[in-house]
Amino acid sequence: MSKRSKEIADAKEWFASYFHTFEDRLNGYRNIPFHEIRKTAIDRFSEIGFPGRKDEDWKYTRVTPILKYKFRLADGDGAVSEARVRPFMFKGLEKRVVVFINGRFSPRLSTFPFAAEQVYVNDLKTALKEKGELLQKYLAKYADFQKNPFTALNTAYALDGACIYLPDNTVVEEPIHLLYLVDPGDDPVFTNPRNLVIVGKNSRLRLIESYHTLNEGIYFNNGVTEVVLEEDAHVEHVKVQDESKQAFHIATVQVEQTARSVYSMVNIDLGGALVRNNINIVLDAEYCEAHLYGFYMGSGKQHIDNHTFIDHARANCESNETYRGILSGKATGVFNGKVYVRPDAQKTNAYQSNKALLLSDDATVNSKPELEIYADDVKCSHGATVGQLDEEALFYLRSRGIPEDKALSMLQHAFAIDIFENITIETVREQLENTLLERFEMI
Repeated sequence: MSKRSKEIADAKEWFASYFHTFEDRLNGYRNIPFHEIRKTAIDRFSEIGFPGRKDEDWKYTRVTPILKYKFRLADGDGAVSEARVRPFMFKGLEKRVVVFINGRFSPRLSTFPFAAEQVYVNDLKTALKEKGELLQKYLAKYADFQKNPFTALNTAYALDGACIYLPDNTVVEEPIHLLYLVDPGDDPVFTNPRNLVIVGKNSRLRLIESYHTLNEGIYFNNGVTEVVLEEDAHVEHVKVQDESKQAFHIATVQVEQTARSVYSMVNIDLGGALVRNNINIVLDAEYCEAHLYGFYMGSGKQHIDNHTFIDHARANCESNETYRGILSGKATGVFNGKVYVRPDAQKTNAYQSNKALLLSDDATVNSKPELEIYADDVKCSHGATVGQLDEEALFYLRSRGIPEDKALSMLQHAFAIDIFENITIETVREQLENTLLERFEMI
């Protein structure tokens, strides 16, 4: 057995055996029906293990850096103060935040008025008891833990996260912010946030999901978010990842759409040592729309991998996908976007674009757009471009008296702005753009 194979085998054994320690900490939560799903998931994880070099979906991303550590479950919010949490909130939305510290719900730090609206918002741990029948219908029914080892691991260890339920004909005007913060200590820890979002018929939701760190340190965030849209539902979803440059972030977003529903997501990645986003959308009824927009920025030795899969399962549906990346230093980016059009999905309209900007000779990007089409009456296209900053544009700005660092920042901002313009929540867009400009000046 090679050294790498032994690392993978040892890591699998560690996570599988540590599950018994996790069980011992569950107390009464071992008796709920969902625990049987947990046990099925850990058994499946023990069978498939972590992806290796021969796994095509992980061809450009090696997970061995994660496997070097024996991660342990993190404790809750401890002594984290409100003052430390407030900088991660968005201006004007401070009263709509559900806070999680080290993957655990913190009612003390959360500000959302839980009992004030028709919408049900609570932590998953509570929802498993309060909304048991609802969760049995939806939880772990969409994100596939039979094939994805990280989803299996999350499902096995899922204890906390957010549960959001909008009944039919419910419109939530103000966004809901799920704020995940990690306060790493001396020992590497791992968290398994599990979010379930159910949006009823003719209902509307704007959701912010953000991940940050309170200190630099080594930890592993392995999250899964399942989103279900019933007929005519609309969801705007903004996911922001700005974690420790020593952290590992694996995230799966699984979306299930029914008739005439519209799902829009803007995914922003700025932090993390190794990042992998799996975004899967199933358009499972006619006249659905899905819109994906992503931006990633890497420096040093960061590795950021975006995998998207849009399944056009029914006719007359539309999907649009646009990703932009900026890489410097020895950073690596991966984009693998697949559009799958089934035989019954006539009149499909699918568009995909991926562009990357390399600011150094050592930065690399691997781009793999895919179209798999089994219907004949469709409009599908994809494009990928990798390049460097336009020297003529830079010269033009310099000739107008603009300093070089400012000119470089302006050109990078112009490259990224197409993504940020799709964030309809003004205060979120403005704060993220300001953060981006600060990062440009640091390059």
